[in-house]
Amino acid sequence: MAGETSWINHYLDDMTREIAEYDSFSELEDEGNKEISAVSLDMILPDDLLERILVYLPIASIFRAGSVCKRWHEIISSRRFLWNFSEVLSQKPWYFMFTSSDEPIGYSYDPILRKWYGIELPCIDTSNSFIASSCGLVCFMDNDSRSELCVCNPITKQSKKLEEPPGFKFSDYSAHAISVNRASQGYTIAVVKSKQVPGNFFQWDISIHIYDSGTMMWLTSLTEVLTGWRGGDESVICDGVLYFLIYATGGGTIENRHGLIAYDLCNHSCHGLLIKSFIPVPCPLTCGRLMNLKEKLVMVGGIGKQDRPDIIKGIGVWILNGKKWEEIARMPHKFFQGFGEFDDVFASSGTDDLIYIQSYGAPALLIFDTNHKQWKWSQKCPVTKKFPLQLFTGFCFEPRLEVVP
Repeated sequence: MAGETSWINHYLDDMTREIAEYDSFSELEDEGNKEISAVSLDMILPDDLLERILVYLPIASIFRAGSVCKRWHEIISSRRFLWNFSEVLSQKPWYFMFTSSDEPIGYSYDPILRKWYGIELPCIDTSNSFIASSCGLVCFMDNDSRSELCVCNPITKQSKKLEEPPGFKFSDYSAHAISVNRASQGYTIAVVKSKQVPGNFFQWDISIHIYDSGTMMWLTSLTEVLTGWRGGDESVICDGVLYFLIYATGGGTIENRHGLIAYDLCNHSCHGLLIKSFIPVPCPLTCGRLMNLKEKLVMVGGIGKQDRPDIIKGIGVWILNGKKWEEIARMPHKFFQGFGEFDDVFASSGTDDLIYIQSYGAPALLIFDTNHKQWKWSQKCPVTKKFPLQLFTGFCFEPRLEVVP
């Protein structure tokens, strides 16, 4: 990533050397004697008031503020500042875009300052990892065994490797999701494993495994056999409910190529009842992407043609109310065309009130603001496609300072 400065590395470098203290002055003119007085802002603002001001800055600005002077550096490094920061309900989610098909390198986009930053991700060795995020924490699951999981805070670089979940050592499909409790900062991870029953393509073993950060233990919550459906790699936790997409293994109608399962993590379903929570998708989909927006389940899906369901004709956004999908937006055709060649599958993730969408074939990034119902492109990513088969993908996360794995 030549030519691009990593803001967090710059800040961490500043922490290792003494910062010369200086005062910031404003000039005040007295109408009577015309004398100019130098007034130190450090003398005017007490620490608690200065903390309350700094804590509401965007994350990147907070890090830069730490290099202004020694006093500001000490303030944003204090436990009290982190406690005040935890009172800020949410930060606009950043989007990390992998710019290499092999290595986990890339840039992260800040929608507030509309800038890209170079960030190094801990824990992972390849961009092919499965990724889930919640309230500042990101959980990576390897693409090979799908049993190695690591939780990290991309901003502070703190990370923790988890014990392997129980169940199949190697599953055909796996989906995982993470949910962080903002009050306690504890987190729950759910892994849904799917493995074909030997000799029977239509039957699939489904198992759900739950990790609690408080006990640091895994619990196998459910094992069941589904007929005609298999699991996949798409899941999310919303308001204590685990949602995951399932896919028809043959014999179903076009409308039933995809389906949704809802599993209450608090009141565990009994054996044989998993399929009873089945929720059909709103239309024929080429792919579906699930996300938690303010504890509401939102799906971004590629809309397939009626006669050719594997050919994408547009992209829709739906929110789940009860067991009914409500369409809240459809990507305008000019933006759909703006991607250039758009495959039937694509990357999309979101949190708070922002949804990010990108094609695997290009670094273009589109943002949908669900609050204002606005579509807009991000600033151009500082990377260009180097060869025809180069792929791009990514995920969004909420930048937090106080949350630890």
